[in-house]
Amino acid sequence: MRWQAQPLAAQTAYAELFEQTQAFELTNALAGLTGAFHQRLLKGRRYWYFAYRDIDGKLHTVYVGPDNERVRALVERFAAIRQKRPLAPAARIAMLAGCQPAAPKHFRIIKRLAEYGFFRAGGILIGTHAFLALGNLLGVRWLAGTATLDVDFAHAGKNISLALPANIQIDVHAALESLEMGLLPLSQFNGQVGAQYRSPRDAELRIDFVTSMTRSRKPLVVPNLNLTLEPMKFMEFSLEQTIQGCVFSHLGACVVNLPAPERYAVHKLLVYGERPVNERAKASKDLWQAASLVSYFLDNGQAEVFAAAWRDATSRGKGWRKRAEQGRRALLALAPELASDALWSEAV
Repeated sequence: MRWQAQPLAAQTAYAELFEQTQAFELTNALAGLTGAFHQRLLKGRRYWYFAYRDIDGKLHTVYVGPDNERVRALVERFAAIRQKRPLAPAARIAMLAGCQPAAPKHFRIIKRLAEYGFFRAGGILIGTHAFLALGNLLGVRWLAGTATLDVDFAHAGKNISLALPANIQIDVHAALESLEMGLLPLSQFNGQVGAQYRSPRDAELRIDFVTSMTRSRKPLVVPNLNLTLEPMKFMEFSLEQTIQGCVFSHLGACVVNLPAPERYAVHKLLVYGERPVNERAKASKDLWQAASLVSYFLDNGQAEVFAAAWRDATSRGKGWRKRAEQGRRALLALAPELASDALWSEAV
């Protein structure tokens, strides 16, 4: 068994937290209060600003004042008011019931991007944090493949039509700077902010922004995000038919966009063979996560859900079929109990 069903109390706690978080974010958006304070260093002095979105999703930045005791008191008072909201207590209840939270430092990053509108602008949480979120959404606890040092995000750019607004102007770089976690863009292209962020102070803190592979295979600059996205093979498969879920820690909760679980599993098989030798640990985790999701569908009588996604992938051409088959062979070597014909029916 690669997963355990969560008790009813945990499933109920997660459902209630998700509902409260959706209501909270909608109320904030309608009130024009979705935003955050941040500092800027100008000519050796620090100044405070508040960035927020109006009812139409337009970003506004308001000058608050120089960094002094009075302004810091205002910032702290604002934070205290927001702490009266019910999300942190509800998140703690879900954790006590057995739901799996994000690491606090990773959650701060995810939540800040949510506050700046990244997910409303079409951003998607991927990687292991998405895997954890899918477990909570499905009402299960994964038994392997949940350790991570990365926080991974994706955006479809101009390649895929999503049922999400993609014309919102946000500043991902400013959002990360406002956290004051020492996150710096690792690489820059044509003077643009890079697709990878690292912290010199914390080797266990990495952020990556990716998109689907373009014809030029070059990084994709997205001006309305103030960000560059690194192209990744087969990524478009996970960016189609996305769903919503809730990510949380003892600090609170936020709503994120997630890959559909069956497409996430197939994508892990597709990219398995693409991992270089120095990333074999990640390749092994790809297989564990895929095996966990596939076994969930098989054990719950939903093999056809996965099979439909498998047929979709293998019908997209020779290169897709080759990589999918490589992933399947590796998966069945790890988990031979998943060799059910119900899972692996070929496209007609």
